[in-house]
Amino acid sequence: MWYIGATECKVAVCQFIANPIAMATPRCLVLTGAVFLAALMLTSTVSHAFIAPAHKTTSPEAAPPTQALPTAALSALALTTPTAAHAAEGVWIPALSAVGAGFAIGLAAIGSGVGQGIASGRCIDGISRQPEVADDLRGVLLLSLAFMESLTIYGLVIALVLLFANPLIK
Repeated sequence: MWYIGATECKVAVCQFIANPIAMATPRCLVLTGAVFLAALMLTSTVSHAFIAPAHKTTSPEAAPPTQALPTAALSALALTTPTAAHAAEGVWIPALSAVGAGFAIGLAAIGSGVGQGIASGRCIDGISRQPEVADDLRGVLLLSLAFMESLTIYGLVIALVLLFANPLIK
């Protein structure tokens, strides 16, 4: 039987405090596994959101029996091959366009927000170190914030095009 005494525990705790990078790999593996499980659960719940269109057949004998693919597999196929996305009633293109529009505006807003926060923080640091160049830094900051915000507006334009003027919908 394995027994750890109090001195061994103190040594292990001291080694962990002295070298916290030693625990970085197991922590990353646990967090990666947690994110993977969360994504798997999200995929399984979202896969029930899309409803396949009804197939129009004249008689039951005319159509051979087919097995239905999982909706997630159909979604992946629709994302990879645009010709497979044209369903009988055109269900996939508007649905995936709405998802793409959400990703476009969400990623644009997140990226712009992080960039603006970092730029503003660095500008404040620069002004606090050298107050005599505050006017120059403020002008450069406002110009760079305007450029960063224009990227968010591009994301908004892409989202609006996908929602209201989608070139993929005939």
